[in-house]
Amino acid sequence: MPHITVDPALPGITGLLNYRLDTALPIRQLTQILLRGESTLTEGERELIAAVVSNGNQCRFCTAAHTAAADLLLGEKESAEKAKHDPENAPVSEKMKYLLEIARRVQADARNVSVELVTDAKNAGATEMEIHDTVLIAALFCLYNKYVDGLATVTPTDPAVYERLAVILKNHGYMPSPHRYATLNANSD
Repeated sequence: MPHITVDPALPGITGLLNYRLDTALPIRQLTQILLRGESTLTEGERELIAAVVSNGNQCRFCTAAHTAAADLLLGEKESAEKAKHDPENAPVSEKMKYLLEIARRVQADARNVSVELVTDAKNAGATEMEIHDTVLIAALFCLYNKYVDGLATVTPTDPAVYERLAVILKNHGYMPSPHRYATLNANSD
C-alpha cells in the first residue's frame, strides 16, 4: 500500500507524477530529453541503461517498465535480460557494454567510475556526450527508483501492464498528455 494517497489505477511512478504535477513536469522534461531526445544512442539502448540501473537498485516497477520498453524498442527480449543478469554475454556492442558498466558503477557508487573505464568506453567508440548521458540517465534512474520505492507505490505483477506501458512510452514518450495512461490497466492497447 502506498505511503501517500495516489490514484490506484496509476502504478509506480505514473501515480506519483499524477500526484504532484508541478514537480512532474521538470522530471518528465528531463526524461524526455535523455531517453527520447536527439542522441547517437538509440532509444532502446537508453531504455536498456534505465533497466540495468533499476535492476541494480532492485526497483521492481522501474525494472519491469524499462525492460519492457527496451525489449519493444530493440525488437527482442534477450538484450535486456542478459544486460541485467549476464552483462559479459549480452548481445550488445562493446561500446554499449562499457556504457552499461559505467551505469552500473554510477548506480552502486558513482565514485567508482574510473578513468580507465571511461578510456575503455572511448576506445570502444563512445563519445563524450554518450558517456555524459549514460551517467545522467543512471543518476536520474537512481532518483526515480528511490522515489517509487520510498513511497511504496503500486507494483503490478501482470507483465501485460508493463507491455502496455512500453507501448505508451514508445508512442508518446515521457511528456504529459490528456488521458495518457487510459489504456495502462485496460485489457488492450
